[in-house]
Amino acid sequence: MEVTIGEALKEFLKKSKLKSGVQALQIKDVWEDIMGRTIANYTDKIEIINSTLFIYTTIAPLKNELIYQKVKIIERVNEALGEKVIKDVVVK
Repeated sequence: MEVTIGEALKEFLKKSKLKSGVQALQIKDVWEDIMGRTIANYTDKIEIINSTLFIYTTIAPLKNELIYQKVKIIERVNEALGEKVIKDVVVK
């Protein structure tokens, strides 16, 4: 059975602890497209831990807006990743 390098890498990441780190990098790459430039500019850090997307910002009104948009963020991020990776969002 022949497998492409991309398929092999995808399978490796599926079984690897690196997967959430790689997905977090993918999210960072499209974060501005998903949420807009203003939100992206004031987002300090994004990470995935156990299907939870952690968004870090020091801007209080932005925190409130992100909390209010949790469901939309989950939908947009999962759509961008092409699979249901994120089940919850925590804003810190």
